[in-house]
Order: sequence, then C-alpha cells, then structure tokens
Amino acid sequence: MSNNIKEHALPNESRYTLVMVAAKRARQIVDGSTPMTESKSNKPVLIALDEIEEGKVNYVNPTKSSYK
Repeated sequence: MSNNIKEHALPNESRYTLVMVAAKRARQIVDGSTPMTESKSNKPVLIALDEIEEGKVNYVNPTKSSYK
C-alpha cells in the first residue's frame, strides 16, 4: 500500500468521500469485521485503504433527491 492517499482515489469522487468511506470501513474492522484482504499493516485505516484500492469496498453516494 502506498502512503499517497491520491493513489487510492475512488473514480469521480472527492478526497473527502475517500476519507469517509475509509473511516467507516476502519470502524467496522475495529468492531470485529473480518478484513477482506491481506495487508502488510495491522492498522484498521490502512487495511481499509487497501480494501478500497483493491475494489473490495462498495459504497453508495446519496443523491440530492434523497435529502429532505
């Protein structure tokens, strides 16, 4: 895994979205979820970024019409 966060970028998404997806997945790992990839690190955030980089994490970006 690279230390450069730009290399993990999700297509057509902001860096903020990447950080939010990684943080949520890292929290799931801390809470006991099994990592979906082998990682050189034992840190949940780095494991989450590895999973995102490999395309193993799915997310839904809400549309403007879903806001009230």
